[in-house]
Amino acid sequence: MQLPETKHIQLDVEEVRKDFPILSRRIHNNPLVYFDNGATTQKPIQVINAISDYYSNTNANIHRGVHTLSREATEAFEQARKTIAAHFNIKNDQQLIFTAGTTDSLNIISNGLANGILNNGDEIILSSYEHHSNILTWQLWAQRNNGKLKIIPLNEDHSLDYSALEKLISPRTKLIAITHVSNTLGLVTDLQRITTLAKKHNLIIVVDGAQSAPHMEVDLSELDVDFYVASAHKIYGPTGTGILYMSPKWLNELPTTKPGGGTIKTVSFEKTEYAEGALRFEAGTPNIEGVIGFAAAINYLNKYGMKAIHAYELELTNYAQLKLLELPEVIVYGQSTNKAAVISFNVKDTHPFDVGTLLDNYGIAVRTGHHCTQPLMNLLCVPGTVRVSFAIYNTKQEIDFFIEKLKKVITMLK
Repeated sequence: MQLPETKHIQLDVEEVRKDFPILSRRIHNNPLVYFDNGATTQKPIQVINAISDYYSNTNANIHRGVHTLSREATEAFEQARKTIAAHFNIKNDQQLIFTAGTTDSLNIISNGLANGILNNGDEIILSSYEHHSNILTWQLWAQRNNGKLKIIPLNEDHSLDYSALEKLISPRTKLIAITHVSNTLGLVTDLQRITTLAKKHNLIIVVDGAQSAPHMEVDLSELDVDFYVASAHKIYGPTGTGILYMSPKWLNELPTTKPGGGTIKTVSFEKTEYAEGALRFEAGTPNIEGVIGFAAAINYLNKYGMKAIHAYELELTNYAQLKLLELPEVIVYGQSTNKAAVISFNVKDTHPFDVGTLLDNYGIAVRTGHHCTQPLMNLLCVPGTVRVSFAIYNTKQEIDFFIEKLKKVITMLK
């Protein structure tokens, strides 16, 4: 199935950079080189203006008032839902639920499934790549319900051992929860292979799309998953805003565990009839400006098209990986020519914090540590890594500057 037609313009990175005010900053008297996009992306002026315009001209609560401002705010909020749903090729925009972020979305799913769908003694399969957010919520359920977590192991090249996956499935297996892209290694999971296996065994499949949605075309009509989650702030949008996609079955069947204003049709002291569609899961006043800002970010990306963005970022990633591999003191984890804009590495006999601190002296922002993937770090036998992660506004010139300064850092730390 094809995504909606979008008129794309050629990706001119110098023009793109003009849209991001923060890139004009200097850090320690050096131009900012922002390579921590896996943690959060910077925001284009179009997103900043959309949020400012909302607060300056439209600020009101939604779904609750007949006055002009409330109607305008509601219309802007629901139009944002349509815009974001179309971007992910979600045919029914009511299948797109707004949340506080990826972590919140995963908790909504797990808490809902814990209400009579997952049973005592059931099993859940995760991968070795998972972010803590896609471990803790299932781990907590397992501890409370005598459940069991099974883990897809790694191959020697740090790819997932898909041949082991089917062997993990038993009659008690109910669900596979898996990341689309490793936030630490940048490696892309074979979702088609996993979903085919899940359907064969009638398993629920939950996909953490926090690191895939910013970097590649995601067609949720084609992926055929039960749940898909992502965060706006990693896709050039505001913080505190996320999405939760549900397949039609779960939109009607998943129990709501966050009741509140806006989720109901009728309420009495004896019983409550809940709303249908997305509103059933959107309790209280939502992050209205966050949703509107997120739609502005999606419109910004659609101007260029995700295929063009993916191709450009892949070129950057492969270029940086090649440059890092030329340095004998550097170890690159999960080497591949098909990474999603993330590279993790270490300098031999050096703590990643030291590397990150010294790079910051040159205005280079990288992530250091375990990246909320401590189980993966244990498998790699390291306390942490240095992570560089790229976005639409990064350049090869920045990578060259980074490599030049990394060489100096290596010399300093010898």
